[in-house]
Amino acid sequence: MKTTVSEKGQIAIPKSLRDRLGLRPGSIVDFEASDGVLLGRKRVSEDLLLKWRGRGHLPQGLRVDEYLRKARG
Repeated sequence: MKTTVSEKGQIAIPKSLRDRLGLRPGSIVDFEASDGVLLGRKRVSEDLLLKWRGRGHLPQGLRVDEYLRKARG
């Protein structure tokens, strides 16, 4: 795919690539030059809670709503 550098030094990433790579507004792309080639890599932010998701257990097998109601009185 081909794109043109604007007068401000900006480029547009074609929509098909944005969709395939999951690039959304606010996504971070790291660029580097290697042997005359421009490389762009999507930076994947580490979800700090992802590794803990689903590992917590509520006492007495309660559901979240039941536990909160009980804890709040």
